[in-house]
Amino acid sequence: MFRFGHPEYLYLLILIPVLAFIQLLFLIQKKKALKRFGTPELVEHLMPDVSKFRPVVKFYLLLLALMALIFTLSAPQFGTRLQTVQRKGIELIIALDVSNSMNAQDIEPSRLERAKQAIARLTDRLVNDRLGLIVFAGQAYTQLPITSDYASAKMFLSNINTEIVPNQGTSIGAAINLALESFSEQEDVNRAIIVITDGENHEDDAMGAAEQAAELGIKVYTVGMGSPNGGPIPAGGNGNFLRDREGNVVITRLDEGMLQQIASAGNGEYIPANNIRAGINNLMSELSDLEKSEFESKVYTDFEDQFQYIALIALLLLLIDFLILERKNKFLKNIDLFTVDKKKDQPGK
Repeated sequence: MFRFGHPEYLYLLILIPVLAFIQLLFLIQKKKALKRFGTPELVEHLMPDVSKFRPVVKFYLLLLALMALIFTLSAPQFGTRLQTVQRKGIELIIALDVSNSMNAQDIEPSRLERAKQAIARLTDRLVNDRLGLIVFAGQAYTQLPITSDYASAKMFLSNINTEIVPNQGTSIGAAINLALESFSEQEDVNRAIIVITDGENHEDDAMGAAEQAAELGIKVYTVGMGSPNGGPIPAGGNGNFLRDREGNVVITRLDEGMLQQIASAGNGEYIPANNIRAGINNLMSELSDLEKSEFESKVYTDFEDQFQYIALIALLLLLIDFLILERKNKFLKNIDLFTVDKKKDQPGK
């Protein structure tokens, strides 16, 4: 298992493209300045020892060394032992709507992106809980089985878009039913389902599925993405929107009434998207009130630092940069492997 002991230093990597861009601007200005003294061929003849490429090579060696030093500061570590530990928590499955209507931008940057931000924020606040992720449109699919690996949850979350489910529609009931099947077989564990959608259920009996979950002691919470006024659905890019058969732009609206009914049937709570931060805080408060159950979880332990290898690479790069001179080597500059000796080609000589 790989991790960074100090991942905050990775933000320094933004310096790499910034410095590369500054170097590019410097080279452009340098070429313009040299042109003022004459043609490039003449200037090159007047400065035979000046190398075009060595300063560039030295600069990029320094960039690579800087990158290696940043990774060194981030403290890369490998877990060497898989250990079973006892944890106390709950099991939580998030069902995320990925139908085309979630691309609507009545809330910025879009309904789906706002939903993914909310899930990431929720994941950051989980402690010792198990998390699963389901995506749904016309059908529901398990994106991430129930796990305590929050890093994997964020990785899967980042790759979610409205194209990963082939059948369009909004089948909230199917998502809840799949969530019920996706919990672990361990008994005496408190569980909850969070459905994040715009509420336009077109396929099945979502309230019946929520009632079934409540009968099993599983609470169903709903998070409404969108606004009651709604917005058009982007289609094909270039500012185009989805239209009906008559050519009218389709407007998708948040169905708060439906989501409130589903949450009520599931003994949960409805959270509107226009107050998502406060809603997530209230949701975490309710989830923390659920009694924590003890379950086993396998985690990597005994993490060993591996920064010394990257530090060695940085040192080697700096050494190579030091050994490379910016000017041409006086012993090697006259060697030209591609020039033919004309005397040797003449007959009799």
